[in-house]
Amino acid sequence: MIDIPRLVVAAPASGTGKTTVTTGLMAAFAQRGLRVSPHKVGPDYIDPGYHALATGRPGRNLDAYMCGPELVGPLFAHGARGCELAVVEGVMGLYDGASGQGELASTAQVAKLLRAPVVLVVDASSQSRSVAALVHGFASFDPQVRIGGVILNKVGSDRHEALLRDALEEAGMPVLGALRRAEGVATPSRHLGLVPVAERHGDAADAVAGMAAAVRRGCDLDALLALARTAGPLHEEPWDPAEALASAAGSPSVPGSSVLGSPSVAGSSVLGSPSVRAGGAGRPRPVIAVAGGPAFSFLYAEHPELLAAAGAEVVVLDPLRDERLPEGTAGLVIGGGFPEVYVGELAANEPLRAAVAGLAASGAPVAAECAGLLYLARSLDGRPMCGVVPGDARMSGRLTLGYRDAVAVSDSALAVTGTRMRGHEFHRTVLEPGAGSSPAWGFRGAERRVEGFVRGGVHASYLHTHWAGAAGVAERFVVASAAAAGAAGAAGRGGG
Repeated sequence: MIDIPRLVVAAPASGTGKTTVTTGLMAAFAQRGLRVSPHKVGPDYIDPGYHALATGRPGRNLDAYMCGPELVGPLFAHGARGCELAVVEGVMGLYDGASGQGELASTAQVAKLLRAPVVLVVDASSQSRSVAALVHGFASFDPQVRIGGVILNKVGSDRHEALLRDALEEAGMPVLGALRRAEGVATPSRHLGLVPVAERHGDAADAVAGMAAAVRRGCDLDALLALARTAGPLHEEPWDPAEALASAAGSPSVPGSSVLGSPSVAGSSVLGSPSVRAGGAGRPRPVIAVAGGPAFSFLYAEHPELLAAAGAEVVVLDPLRDERLPEGTAGLVIGGGFPEVYVGELAANEPLRAAVAGLAASGAPVAAECAGLLYLARSLDGRPMCGVVPGDARMSGRLTLGYRDAVAVSDSALAVTGTRMRGHEFHRTVLEPGAGSSPAWGFRGAERRVEGFVRGGVHASYLHTHWAGAAGVAERFVVASAAAAGAAGAAGRGGG
């Protein structure tokens, strides 16, 4: 059981200023000396970066689609351990979730799973008394969702604020804050949303400070904290990466197996057979490089935690600055990000591109998602990349976005054929061809197609996955890395 005050910050729709308000709340409470645990509903990578800057703690995602509803509480408890307040930013509108699947992966579902009160951020521009009808509709739509108050955003004047407050008072809904239009904090956007913190450095810190100042001026922090304290105890055992690996080794379940509705292969099936943990009992820990820096800033916090728990030594690699792989690299993970923004710098770093190509050619495991796939391609927007994947990538005007129900169609360093996982696509690039002779995934449902590449130890795909929902993936990758390290050592000693 954990008993941490908590709030879920939601909105009627995207574009209301939810991220600004949430980040400002996190920073304002942290400035009061509270240890604040930051969370984000859904697959978003960018908002958690701002949350981390506001709180000094890793921003963590709560995704009921990719990890299953049963892991939302444990992952929350893992992130909130030792904190005095948790603030959860919602996704899209309060009741929006996985397309065509009811409340699954919605902010409302996460709020119910966490038994947390909801603060609704409402864009009050161009309305007055109608705000009460809007809020009443959201508060009454699902009686199990408890909306504890409203923060009004983009308020025009004192008179406008008075009209809004009167209407909401009549409806019996507390107003916990009001932010003026002039107090909007500039957070530059790009083709996939806000510009990540890793790219903005000092500007991002200034923006977060501005958000905190606006929230302090316009919100009743004492009332918000009092609301958070009404959440009550949550009967959840915190997620633990080592325990997740042990469970995966002995269980036939998949991420969100209760959601999928039928037994599938993962865990021990992903591994093929129970394995000895890499790095244990006198065995060396394989070095796994994880791409980071401004071009590759998309990675769930639990991924390196799982890799380390499985026996790896995790070392961060910045492909914009580092000209060689970390000493002894036996495996490489390249997550998402914006290589298209840094294509010139990535192309110019020829020594690292050659080193990545050499690692892949050696058979060592390389896992690449989205941006990582582009980096492994022959070219991106006409500039040379690593040449590991036989495809050429370019920017596109079309946004590919949505959850995917995937099945592995080729054995790889991540999964055996038939493994089912759930993931998310989010990109404005096109890779031609989009799949190799041994594709990585086949998508089920409306998105029925194959995608990605499996070549030797390389698994490259547009699909983002959350390994907390399938810890056996991390274990399989570390075991493959340990084998690659052993083979390299034997070759260096003149072995067979």
